Amino acid sequence: MAQKNKTISNPVNGQTITFLQTAADTQGQLLEMHAVYTAGSTEPPLHYHPTQAEDFVFETGEMHVKLNGQTRVCKAGETLHIPAATPHAMWNAGPEPASINWKVRPALDMEQFFEQVTGMAADGKIGPSGKPPFLQTALLANRFSNVFRMAKPVFPVQKVVFTLLSPIAYLAGYKSFYKKYSD
Repeated sequence: MAQKNKTISNPVNGQTITFLQTAADTQGQLLEMHAVYTAGSTEPPLHYHPTQAEDFVFETGEMHVKLNGQTRVCKAGETLHIPAATPHAMWNAGPEPASINWKVRPALDMEQFFEQVTGMAADGKIGPSGKPPFLQTALLANRFSNVFRMAKPVFPVQKVVFTLLSPIAYLAGYKSFYKKYSD
């Protein structure tokens, strides 16, 4: 379970997150994190958070941000606000580590999403692309669709496809939630 000062590290995408304030600390209003990205971290898929806004304060290094069809570089001292339901991706393509203060409002179960993906990466269940196998993605996408959606295809198509694939994913041994990652 996410708690204040808990740190999780994803060896695949080079991201380390320390939870500063969790949903439990803020009655669900805020998830605040300190994130560090290794140099040359992988670009995540273009995604959005349907009802959550994100605010970033870039502390060190530089981060590439894909937003509104453009890619820009954010450097130390800059801030960025991403409204809910806005497709985006963020990664460190720079030559040195980058750190950010990251706030998500409302918190919902975003911290569990991060714990699940990070735990799978640490256990070798996510390939070098940073994406889980397709059947695992179907289960995660269904479980966490309230906090994370891929930008394409449109959500109704994702929902139908992933719902149809879920029984197959369970039969293949995948789970939508691994308790050990959120203990």
